[in-house]
Amino acid sequence: MHLIRRGDPHLAVRSSDGITTVELYGELDLVTVQRVRPELDVLAREAPALTVDLRHVTFCDASGLGLLVRCAQRVRDRGAEWGLVCEQPMILRLVRLAALEDLLRPSPPAPPQGSGDPPGPRTARPGRLPV
Repeated sequence: MHLIRRGDPHLAVRSSDGITTVELYGELDLVTVQRVRPELDVLAREAPALTVDLRHVTFCDASGLGLLVRCAQRVRDRGAEWGLVCEQPMILRLVRLAALEDLLRPSPPAPPQGSGDPPGPRTARPGRLPV
């Protein structure tokens, strides 16, 4: 598995074991959304499983949230697997306030393989997001 940087500095894609992961970088605002939407649309149509990783996103506005909703709906409507990796409290709060937890299903990043560490304080109770 390797990270493939695209022509856009806000997007990188990697695939492994049938899962395509899109890492987004910087601010997920109207300008960035317009730049990355075409690539995300293609991946949402074609990837057998799509995960969007927001760990490197520093800001998300309504247009960014709309892009995530669009991707999640397209992926799930065709029966593919959807994942959203997010640990930023402000983005998680935005998802919660918009009542999009069930659609977007954000989760914290998986611990490194072989770490053996028990889940830390970021682990949320089922059905609740950390804030």
